[in-house]
Amino acid sequence: MNTLQAIIIAIIEGLTEYLPISSTAHMGFTAALMGMPESEFLKMFQVSIQFGAILSIVVLYWKKFFNFKNFDFKFYIKLICAVIPALVLGKLFDDKIEAVLGNQIAISGMLVFGGVILLFVDKWFKNPKIDDEKQITLKQAVIIGFWQCLAMMPGTSRSAASIIGGMTQGLSRKAAAEFSFFLAVPTMLAVTVYSIFVKTWGENTPTPMKGYEMILQDNQHIMLFVIGNVVAFIVALIAVKTFIAVLTKYGFKFWGWYRIIIGVILLIYFTYNPPKTEKDNNTSVETTMIQHK
Repeated sequence: MNTLQAIIIAIIEGLTEYLPISSTAHMGFTAALMGMPESEFLKMFQVSIQFGAILSIVVLYWKKFFNFKNFDFKFYIKLICAVIPALVLGKLFDDKIEAVLGNQIAISGMLVFGGVILLFVDKWFKNPKIDDEKQITLKQAVIIGFWQCLAMMPGTSRSAASIIGGMTQGLSRKAAAEFSFFLAVPTMLAVTVYSIFVKTWGENTPTPMKGYEMILQDNQHIMLFVIGNVVAFIVALIAVKTFIAVLTKYGFKFWGWYRIIIGVILLIYFTYNPPKTEKDNNTSVETTMIQHK
């Protein structure tokens, strides 16, 4: 991976992380279209730059997270309880999730399926009763947390799953989107920490490594990690503000059609142009990570 490729992937992450169109799918497609092999470093990089996107939410809603004068203890309890299902199920199905990350056909199919669902969401939930996060009960927060788990299938979209989950509990589109943003912070932080410090990447390869070991392997990797997070942070700041405005005004139908069109195009493309793998390039994980050094 070179610097330009890292910047492009980070831009995609920042643009799509909080949109109901699946950031994982778009980063995977982008890497494949740029001819990048499916290396362990690439997979880890795509997860680790979520940290930059997390910080954008903390900055945009810093009064919500750091209002110590009127500390809302219930807000943090709801987030903690809502994130538990994803942490437990994510750990249990980690290997299965990773196995699907490189299957662009399956991910494209989920992109289309999710798009069809989004076409009807606005019709299903017409009478919201909750317009503010403070009105959400602990039970409703946990239910939304379980809905978020649907996004463990790459191509589903964590944002779409949690927003739809919120709307099933009577939240307005804006309230559901904002709670989805709040829930993303502990969820993605946990995933990022796990991928960097706990998970061993490439366990079945000659060079298994922790995420931080790959990052610290050389100065190029450190630079890519830093650049990726900075770019993802800046782009996500802009994307979140725009998404709230568009979602409130137009609903989900636009995003549904977008997913269907892009998904069909990519299904056709990857059917005839399978993405490269490290095996195809006859190279190890380590050499793939430093091929552009």
